[in-house]
Amino acid sequence: MYEDFERCVRAVQAKDARFDGWFYCAVLTTRIYCRPSCPVVPPKRQNMSFHPSAAAAQQAGFRACKRCRPDASPGSPLWNERADLVARAMRLIADGVVDTEGVSGLAARLGYSVRQVERQVFAELGAGPLALARAQRAQTARTLIETTTLPMTELALAAGFGSIRSFNDTVREVFALTPTELRKRAKGTPSAGAILLRLPYRKPLCPDNLFGHLVATGVPGVEEWRDGAYRRTLRLPHGHGVVALRPEDGHIACRLSLTDLRDLPAATSRCRRLLDLDADPVAVDDQLATDPLLAPLVEAAPGRRVPRTVDGPEFAVRAVLGQQVSTAAARTHAARLVVAHGEPVDDPEGGLTHLFPSPEALASLDPETLAMPRSRRRTLLTLVAALTDGLDLGAGSDWAATRAALTALPGFGPWTVESIAMRALGDPDAFLPTDLGIKYAAETLGLGGPAAVVARSEAWRPWRAYATQHLWATGDHAINRMPAA
Repeated sequence: MYEDFERCVRAVQAKDARFDGWFYCAVLTTRIYCRPSCPVVPPKRQNMSFHPSAAAAQQAGFRACKRCRPDASPGSPLWNERADLVARAMRLIADGVVDTEGVSGLAARLGYSVRQVERQVFAELGAGPLALARAQRAQTARTLIETTTLPMTELALAAGFGSIRSFNDTVREVFALTPTELRKRAKGTPSAGAILLRLPYRKPLCPDNLFGHLVATGVPGVEEWRDGAYRRTLRLPHGHGVVALRPEDGHIACRLSLTDLRDLPAATSRCRRLLDLDADPVAVDDQLATDPLLAPLVEAAPGRRVPRTVDGPEFAVRAVLGQQVSTAAARTHAARLVVAHGEPVDDPEGGLTHLFPSPEALASLDPETLAMPRSRRRTLLTLVAALTDGLDLGAGSDWAATRAALTALPGFGPWTVESIAMRALGDPDAFLPTDLGIKYAAETLGLGGPAAVVARSEAWRPWRAYATQHLWATGDHAINRMPAA
């Protein structure tokens, strides 16, 4: 969109928050870049230039605005809507792969050469993987500076900088302030323990199905609902964490306790994916509302998101446990696995006890301990073997290749494959026409049988996962309701 000058100018002049994260507006006279919704008086059109990413604006010599904080705007929805190389790369960069594995590790995960990845990412984003990761490190540093009492030396290492000098130089270059000045300007009282964040999103947001689904299917010991917040444990690259997520007006209040602060970018990225916070709800709702049968559902609850997951392998295991059983039975099966094979964790606030078992931990699973049919035991063990053998269900996975790999596994029918595609892979067009909730909605709304629903759903593309959320809402189930505080 940043190449459409007139459209970008109109968005900036209207201070339209829907376009925050889609592009960035740089002011040639002040050398500052902003969100489209920046509250200051818009610059003259001849002084505007537009960039596809904060990193591109920074590379062009612009500093982040101190008013609108463009480095902390919602991410572009493109990276969670697309399945091409650049989108996969952006999801992996957000997950911290460049910081932990370098650009060569990023390229290896994507199955391309370093040169191909760098060329294609730069062509679309105006900055290469290293610059994008640097911009992310700068935002991590700012978060830690403003929300913790860490000494600057420790903070620099936690944010991923190799030296205190590079930390100081980057912060000054990006924010036009020293780290000490940033801390002095921070509002609120820094915490010596948990990190408190505000995760922005594009309005509208309907929290009912989002939090209702997560809580209704939550695994005891791993997830819980307490005091109006969804809490769960996180398995992260350098350790583990506990997060509490509470819906607020214009943002999600996020409280993170981490065993290693280097995991802050990955934890933040996974929480955003879990709650689908980078979605463009207006575009989704406008498309779905063109169907006269869906239009009343969209009007009644605009801004529905797709509840996703923080851990692809975890969700795949839970999807198999949920085959042909009730939600309560699936939770019981998962809870038993957690107690027997999950890694114990210390929850500072109490209530959460384990990480969900990793595929490696489940590799030693005795099938005779599973209170389920023999065929489903075989399905679960085959999945675990595939995951330990390298089946990729992470942020940068190839959706088509992963669907094919899952379909080839015994016991994996369309419902299981599409559930994983929707929740773990994040495909916005994943669809489950044989799901009981969809069948109930089809009968209630007069959509016809599964074949008729599939034919009608062609008009909902590429947002059929969002249409699924609206269809599920026609039933009286806890997954459709915001839990009581």
